[in-house]
Amino acid sequence: MGQSRQSLLSIDRKKYATAMAENLPVLRAKLGISQGELADMIGITRQTLSSAECGSRELAWNNFISLLYIFTQNEATLPLLTALGVYTPELDSLFRKTDLNRLKK
Repeated sequence: MGQSRQSLLSIDRKKYATAMAENLPVLRAKLGISQGELADMIGITRQTLSSAECGSRELAWNNFISLLYIFTQNEATLPLLTALGVYTPELDSLFRKTDLNRLKK
C-alpha cells in the first residue's frame, strides 16, 4: 500500500468538512449565491446545506468534495479556502498525488 493511499484513507475528514461548513456563508457571499443555488449545484437540498452551515448536521464527505471542486475552480474563492484552513497544503498534496488506479485494487 503506497503512502499516498494510506494518507488519503486516514485523513481527518471531519476536520476538513467542519472547516468547510463553518465557512460556507463567507464562501457563498464571495460568489454572490444563495444556499439554494449552491445546494442545487451539488445536488442536495437547501435544508441539508443550511443544517451543515449552522452545525446541526455534519457535512458529508462527498458534499465536501463537491463544494471543494466548485470553490477551487473560482479565482475569488480559491485564496479564501487556504486562508480559512479549508484547503490546506496537506489536502492539496494528497489530491494531487493520489494514484486512482491503486485505489481500484
